[in-house]
Amino acid sequence: MIKTAKQVLAKPFTSNFFFIFLQGIIIGLITGLIVGTFRWIIDHTMKFLFFIYPLMRQKPIYLVPYLIGTVIICLILAQVIKPVLNNITGSGVPQVEAIMLDENKMNWWSILWRKFVGGLLAICPGLFLGREGPCIQMGAMVGQAFGQNLFHADDEDLKRLQGCGIAAGLSAAFSAPLAGVFFLVEEITFSFDPKECLTALAAAMTSDLMTLCFFGTTPCLYLPLDKSLPLTSYWFVILMGGLLGLLAYFYQYCLLSLKPIYSKLTIIPKIYHSIIPLILVIPIGLWNAKLLGGSHDFISGLFEPTFMKNIQTGMLSLILLPLIWFIVRFIFSMISYGASVPGGIFMPILVLGALLGVIFAVIMIHCGIAPKRCYGIIIVTSMCAYFGAIEKAPFTALTLLTEMVGSVEQIFPMLVATFIAYFVLDLLGGKPIYEALRIQMDFQKLYAPKR
Repeated sequence: MIKTAKQVLAKPFTSNFFFIFLQGIIIGLITGLIVGTFRWIIDHTMKFLFFIYPLMRQKPIYLVPYLIGTVIICLILAQVIKPVLNNITGSGVPQVEAIMLDENKMNWWSILWRKFVGGLLAICPGLFLGREGPCIQMGAMVGQAFGQNLFHADDEDLKRLQGCGIAAGLSAAFSAPLAGVFFLVEEITFSFDPKECLTALAAAMTSDLMTLCFFGTTPCLYLPLDKSLPLTSYWFVILMGGLLGLLAYFYQYCLLSLKPIYSKLTIIPKIYHSIIPLILVIPIGLWNAKLLGGSHDFISGLFEPTFMKNIQTGMLSLILLPLIWFIVRFIFSMISYGASVPGGIFMPILVLGALLGVIFAVIMIHCGIAPKRCYGIIIVTSMCAYFGAIEKAPFTALTLLTEMVGSVEQIFPMLVATFIAYFVLDLLGGKPIYEALRIQMDFQKLYAPKR
C-alpha cells in the first residue's frame, strides 16, 4: 500500500529546527557585533600607522615617544595574557580544536575579553598577524557562553553552539559566511552533520549581516578581475600549483620550528616575548608602512592602476620587488606568530600568496603565457592554492577567496592550482596547519575514554 503525503510528512510546527536556528542567530548577532568592533578598531589603527610612520621618518624625534609607547604595550599585553598564556597565544584555533576533541577547557569570559584586548594590542602596532584567529576563538567563546548560561546545553549541544560561534567568527572576520561553515567542517569537526551545519550557517549569515552594518556590502577584498584565464595558460597553472605546494610545506616547517626556538630564549620571560616583534617591526614601518599588519590593504595596493601598469609593462627585473616583499613578510610573519602574542595566520598567508601571485603574473605576462588582463586572476589563484595547501582545506580556500573578491571568474584555475598544491603538500607529509599546531601543543584527553 502506497502511503499518502499526510502519512509521510511530519505534522506542521512540530520541528525543533526553529529553536536551533534561533540559537545560531543569537550567537551570530553577538559574535558579529564583537568582531565588527574588533575589525573597525584595527582598520582605523592601521590608518594611524600609515600616518605616523612617514611622520617619524621625516622627524626622528617622534621615535622616542613611540618606542616608549611600544614598551608600555608590551608590558600591558604581558599582564593580559599571563593568566591564560597557553590558551590565548597564537590564533586560538588549535586550542578551540582541542576543546572539540575533549582535550582542553576554557573559561569563556576570561578568554573572550583577553583575546579582544590582547589581539588589539598585538595587531594594532603593525605585527604581521591576522584578525581571523582571534575572531574565531572569540566566536567560540560566545557560543560557549550562551550554551552554558542561557541554553543550558549538554556536552554535545555545547560543542554545536561553539561550532556556531566558530563559523560566525570567521564569517564576520572576512564577510564570508559559506567559508565560515566550510572551515568548521574541514578544520574543526571533520564531519558534515546537517543539524550542525545549518545552525552554523544561520550564525555565519547573521554575523555577516552585522558586519555589513559596519563596513557596507562591498566584498571584504573586492578585486577587479577580468574574464577567464585562457586554456593555453593552464600548463603553467599546474606548475604554479606544484611550486606553491612546495612553498606551503616550507611555511609549515618554519612555523612549527618557531616555538622550540623561542623556548630557548630564556633571557626574556615568555610573557614578554612580544617585545621582539614589536621592536623589529618599527624599521619595517619606517621603510614601508604599507607592509604592516595582516593586511588586506596591502593586497588591495597590488591592484592599484599605477602598480599594475608598471608590473605589466615594465622589465622582467621588476619581479625583484614582490620577491623582496615576500621575503620580508615571510620572515616577520614567523617572528610575529612565534612570539607569545594573540593573532592569526589567515591574512598573512593570503598576503604571501598574493605576492607569489605577482611574481607568477610577471613571468606569465612577460613570457606571453597569459595576457595582461589575467593579472588579477593569477594573483587570486596563487592566494587560494597557497592558503588551501597550508591549511589543507581546499573547500574553505575556494569559497573564502570567491566570497572575498566578489567574483566567480577565477574558480577553475583556483581549483586546479589548489588541487595540485594540496597533493604536493600531502606527498611531502604536510598536515592541516591547525592540527599540526594542536599536536605540537601536546594536549591530552581530559577524561578517560568510556568502556
